[in-house]
Amino acid sequence: MKNPAFRKIAAIAAAGIMTFSLAACGSSSAASGTSAAGSSASSTSAAGTSSESATASVTGTSVSGSSAPTSSGKTFKVGIVQYVDDASLNQIESNIESELDAKGKELGVTFDYSDYTYNGQADGTVLQQIASELIADQVDIIVPIATPTAQIMQTATKDDPIPVVFAASSDPVGANLVKSMDAPGSNITGTSDALNTEAVLNLMLAQNPDLSYVGLLYSNSEDASKQPIADAKAYLDKKGIKYIEKTGTDTTGITDAANALIAEGVDAVFTPTDNTVMTAELAIYQKLAEAGIPQYCGADSFALNGAFVGYGVDYANLGTATADMVVDILVNGADPAKTPVQTFDNGIATINTDVCKTLGYDLDKVKAAFKPYCTSVEETTTAKEFEN
Repeated sequence: MKNPAFRKIAAIAAAGIMTFSLAACGSSSAASGTSAAGSSASSTSAAGTSSESATASVTGTSVSGSSAPTSSGKTFKVGIVQYVDDASLNQIESNIESELDAKGKELGVTFDYSDYTYNGQADGTVLQQIASELIADQVDIIVPIATPTAQIMQTATKDDPIPVVFAASSDPVGANLVKSMDAPGSNITGTSDALNTEAVLNLMLAQNPDLSYVGLLYSNSEDASKQPIADAKAYLDKKGIKYIEKTGTDTTGITDAANALIAEGVDAVFTPTDNTVMTAELAIYQKLAEAGIPQYCGADSFALNGAFVGYGVDYANLGTATADMVVDILVNGADPAKTPVQTFDNGIATINTDVCKTLGYDLDKVKAAFKPYCTSVEETTTAKEFEN
């Protein structure tokens, strides 16, 4: 068996020693490692809940109602392609793998992903090389995590239509991954981490009704942040609240942007589900907290890495649902073109209690202020990764 850790490193190193061109390698955003626009659209899943997929897999009937082919004892080769190392995306990958293991044991099949798991480290050239190798390996399905990864895998499989099930694309339609959320239309479907921006900003105002100046912190290299930022501007304009944008394209740039917001004296900071900021979060959270500036973000993983509040997408559930879609396609013969994209918004606010204390807030009062706007309020403390 090939060593997956070595394969990840080898794929990254190959970028410096190989010259490789993938015909029509996609949009400029895909080639440069940028992601697709986020959306604050309805969080109701077009496909229904992830349990529907799970149930279909267990019973041997696909979501579309067709009978499953006999697959007992079969091995499926599953390519998993991570965009970059951060707490959000790593949590997705871990839950995809765990669910595939569980479903394989339950159904008497093997999902071999260990030989075909890669991390492109946000390098478009490396991701193109990974796509080429997975096609050469004749994998049965590809699972790209995050929009830029999905865009490259979509382009690579255009003439070799291996099924693709993406995880955590903020706006699959805007990214041209699918024709519609209900009917993707080709070999690709998946799960979306579309953000309810208004819900996040409601929490900001619930905590501080006198809020007058908001910092918008995001990466200007990630298309995934464009729609949530546009939604935030519209919300703040309607409320008559002043805002300022600060951006960066890497950890150094995001750190400089955070420092600029501190110098500007904003009352709070909003960050969408932005992978560049997520990667930099551990480098900026303490400065913001010590300056008395709460940061509100679009996922619980941000709170884990030091943001005051994370709201919205449960990436553990999203990863599990992504794996269930993989199972439905491989075992039950579901058609990706007719398999609706699933979306998630669990309505849970996660508070970093370490940061809450640094900000000088009363945790019980914060939870009481948030309660009318959430299904529940959870707590976490600062760490690099979620515990398995």
